[in-house]
Amino acid sequence: MNKIIYIAALTSLTVMSCSKKFIDLQPVSSVSTDALYKTDKDFSDALVGAYSLLRDQYQVFFQFDLPSDDARHQYPSDDITLRLDNYTYQNNEAFFLSSWGNYYGVISRVNAVLDKIANADPAVVTNKNQYMGEAKFLRALCYFDLVRVFGDVPEVTTTITDDAAMKIPRTKVESVYNDVIIKDLQDAAGLLPASYTGASVGRATSGAATALLGRAYLTKKDFPNAETTLTKVTTMGYALLPNYADLWNYSKDEHHSEYIFDIEYQDVIQAGSDFTNEFFPRFAPAAAFYQVAGISGDTYNPSDALFNIFEPADVRGPITASRGFVDNNGVYQSLAGSAGAKTMTLKYITPIVLPGDSKANWKVIRYGDVVLMLAEALNENNKTSEAITWLKKIRDRAGVTTTYTTMNQSDLRDSIYLERRRELSFEGLRWFDLVRTGLAYQTLAPLGMKDYMVLYPIPLTQIQVVNDKSILSQNPGWGD
Repeated sequence: MNKIIYIAALTSLTVMSCSKKFIDLQPVSSVSTDALYKTDKDFSDALVGAYSLLRDQYQVFFQFDLPSDDARHQYPSDDITLRLDNYTYQNNEAFFLSSWGNYYGVISRVNAVLDKIANADPAVVTNKNQYMGEAKFLRALCYFDLVRVFGDVPEVTTTITDDAAMKIPRTKVESVYNDVIIKDLQDAAGLLPASYTGASVGRATSGAATALLGRAYLTKKDFPNAETTLTKVTTMGYALLPNYADLWNYSKDEHHSEYIFDIEYQDVIQAGSDFTNEFFPRFAPAAAFYQVAGISGDTYNPSDALFNIFEPADVRGPITASRGFVDNNGVYQSLAGSAGAKTMTLKYITPIVLPGDSKANWKVIRYGDVVLMLAEALNENNKTSEAITWLKKIRDRAGVTTTYTTMNQSDLRDSIYLERRRELSFEGLRWFDLVRTGLAYQTLAPLGMKDYMVLYPIPLTQIQVVNDKSILSQNPGWGD
């Protein structure tokens, strides 16, 4: 997806600030939309602009996971990452405002595509179905993230003016699921191709739409539909990589059998991600050994508790959470000597020549997650023995074995939740897993979480701009 990434990097320079507007629902363009959407390439480029905003948003998406029990910000700096980690964040954080703007910026762009493409001539816009599918997939992904983060949010599915947007009230989560997320993903799954070639590799596929639909059903506790949908994904040609470590080996192609949908980044052309630097400790021997140039962020580091959940034979443990490494001289270098983080995850470490230019993608959804979600759905549907079969696929790959013959539904539920931590830590899922399963407060209260923090605050600036609580009110616990 090098070509797409490069265009996206340029497109992102035109993104408008949302600090003084509601949600900037007008597509970013120096020409009229009627002139913009004519050819197949016009629609393709417009969608690249939407992907570009997702690249910006997913650079910081991990911050939503910092309040979880797996992750820590270990450098003593007073910033949003520390405040998220210790539950002192407020409703006026720039992070929430920029996330709100990024998601609605994507929604604005894909709404424009969908409005204009409806009457486009398929003989001219030869990839019409694909573009409609991509637009609906991206809109569904954005709304899925928005409702999980903020709860009820304004539902906008057409191009409208900013003035009109300020009159749209928050829509109930259930309605957003039914009206947009579920419907869009169902449509996208039927419109999108199964795969791409060349420069288009990395765009949304029918498998990505189906897998995300399964996650959406699971999140809203619609376990029968989750089972049916996730089972379909298992017939679409995906497979677990035999070696778990290959998921995090960036010398290999990230578009492998387990890949379903990533946010794409590319080094060398300076369109890389920040993940390697952001999650790396401030420890010169580590930077030299792993060949990481630039300043380290000391954030999204493993908590002490995370080390205790892995069995000795589990190959995922040393990759997920480490307290040091053996250097080229055979000497163990402990991160206890680091100026900042004392632990690190190896999931995003790759050599970097230019700071902030990592080739590491962000895995929005991969097949290992689908396998565990299917196991969960089967168990909730009283198909415990079938659920065990899928759970064992993950554990066998990890090099650990367990006999589950006497396990009941409740115990297996706990085992699946624990396995998700082992398999998926530092992939931005733990916080949302805790919230959707109703375990967030009881798990995190000892760390400082308040009960109302299951939702993040609506950005204060947006509430002030609308200035009408009957249209846009604050989430409980976060002030006015």
